[in-house]
Amino acid sequence: MDFDVNGAVRNLPARVVVGISGASGVTYGVRVLDALNELGVESHLVVTRAALMTLSQETDLTPDDVMGRATVTHRINDVGSTIASGSFRSLGMIIAPCSVRTMSEIATGVTSTLLTRAADVVLKERRPLVLMVRETPLHLGHLRTMTALAEMGAVIAPPVP
Repeated sequence: MDFDVNGAVRNLPARVVVGISGASGVTYGVRVLDALNELGVESHLVVTRAALMTLSQETDLTPDDVMGRATVTHRINDVGSTIASGSFRSLGMIIAPCSVRTMSEIATGVTSTLLTRAADVVLKERRPLVLMVRETPLHLGHLRTMTALAEMGAVIAPPVP
């Protein structure tokens, strides 16, 4: 959240960054986009290549079907995109689903794609970051990574149907 000097929440545009990574459960990201549309919230979407493969394996949707649900779409390699900057004001970001790879990159500050760069920016600006980590079972390294992200301010929200 953005706060003024007195600790009050500043007005932010009704805008959310949505990431879809390659973990199973791509429909969670699609449903997030649909919900934001119903609420009249502007959505900025970034999708990984692995997510596009998962989309074709798990659904009958095309990439255009998913991209068409977003207000704005951003290319995964466009690290100069607006959502890669701290000056891009938003209510926060959700990655649904979030692969362990994406989660691990965010936790370590690796910003190899626009998805991980945008998440890094959201954390440094102290805005909400929700990670719907889909993969199970989890080993100790995964749990430690989740702990590190929670300590940085991220919300780990595994999707439970």
